[in-house]
Amino acid sequence: MFKKIIVIGCPGSGKSTFCRKLRDITKLPLYYLDMIWHRPDGTHVSREDFDKRLGEILSKDSWIIDGNYQRTLRARLEKCDTVFLFDLPVRICIDSARARIGSRREDMPWVETEFDEEFKRSILNFETDNLPDIYKMLKEHTDKRIVIFKSRQQADEYLDNLKGKGI
Repeated sequence: MFKKIIVIGCPGSGKSTFCRKLRDITKLPLYYLDMIWHRPDGTHVSREDFDKRLGEILSKDSWIIDGNYQRTLRARLEKCDTVFLFDLPVRICIDSARARIGSRREDMPWVETEFDEEFKRSILNFETDNLPDIYKMLKEHTDKRIVIFKSRQQADEYLDNLKGKGI
């Protein structure tokens, strides 16, 4: 059905949770862009190192890639067959990002101890700063399966439907 999937959208929208469930259903390998970009000490790798690692993943036969990282979105769109976009209300994303502070997650190399102001601003501005470009790029890729979720319930129903098909 699908072999190369990207999951994009605002931080806190539920992408990583969806990806883990999708991985469990499809058995496709899952890669978190945050785990590639960030180091455990809170610093990040160089763009060159990030791009090299992303290129290695994109050359594989199958994958799920979780993360927005707008700078590399075109490259991922070129290689994928399926896009899941989480376009949820900002308030849900803010509340979710705030709620996960202090929790260990498999998609981040450290435990967040505070709600960083710059990160919070990126969520608040996602709808105006990122979504228009994302939708524009998606319109250029009519050859891809594109699924847009406006709620987490829609995402859960989609996964339940996949499970029901025995995928």
